[in-house]
Amino acid sequence: MSVQQDVGLPDVAVGVSDRDAATRPAAIVARGVRKEFVNIGKGTRGVTEVLRDFDLEIEQGEFLSLLGPSGCGKSTFLGILAGLESYSAGEILVDGAPVRGVSKNIGVVFQSYALFPWLSVRKNIEVGLKVRGVSSASRRETAERIIATVGLDGFENHLPHRLSGGMRQRVAIARSLAYDPDVLVLDEPFAALDAQTREFLQNELLRIWESGARKKTIVFVTHSIDEAIFLSDRVAVMTKRPGRVKSVIDVDLPRPRDDESRSSVEFGRVRAQVAQILKEEVEIGGH
Repeated sequence: MSVQQDVGLPDVAVGVSDRDAATRPAAIVARGVRKEFVNIGKGTRGVTEVLRDFDLEIEQGEFLSLLGPSGCGKSTFLGILAGLESYSAGEILVDGAPVRGVSKNIGVVFQSYALFPWLSVRKNIEVGLKVRGVSSASRRETAERIIATVGLDGFENHLPHRLSGGMRQRVAIARSLAYDPDVLVLDEPFAALDAQTREFLQNELLRIWESGARKKTIVFVTHSIDEAIFLSDRVAVMTKRPGRVKSVIDVDLPRPRDDESRSSVEFGRVRAQVAQILKEEVEIGGH
């Protein structure tokens, strides 16, 4: 018997939302993805299977968060989706095309900021555009627009070491937004920040995402249940390693969201459901 049945929660299909999947076409499709790492030690050689039978569909313009036990392969999947990691079997499509290496249509934001310390805020944001051959004038125009969008006016010429952690992360997000990718993947971007800054940037990320004329598809990895619920249209919960998608849960909180959303009945309902699923996985891992 599943955890949902044990506690009277509704059944949730694996990899499929309760909503009509035909409402929007899928931007990202993962089918049967498997990822193995080869371990080479002194006189030994082994294989660690990180992902197995990983299936997930993400709609265009959707904000989806990935949750799961530590080591379940959340960040590995993001790396594969971004073209930074290979995979051993299965298929991943973005807008119908197979993922084969790094794509200009996918922007990546890491927890570690990954900024160039010798470049100013503006120059960091322009990096991706420069690599793509965009003219200097166009780069500057785009950077100034994005700087205003993420609330960094007045800090254009600052070096990263003069910025707070939250501001550095805004620069990292701005850099990814600058070249206008269709998909944005974020790997625990707020994990290293204090609680107050983290909540502020959650609100800022939603403001930026919702203010666009065309919402980007966002895949967001986090260890925080509350963060996942507050940000997302749906939350995909993974099993312990080798990771697969166990349940995909709709978050029926109206948008735009604010701090009152965090204390709503719907927020509590989804939180209890996700917590039960994760608890089951931890208990399985302990046996």
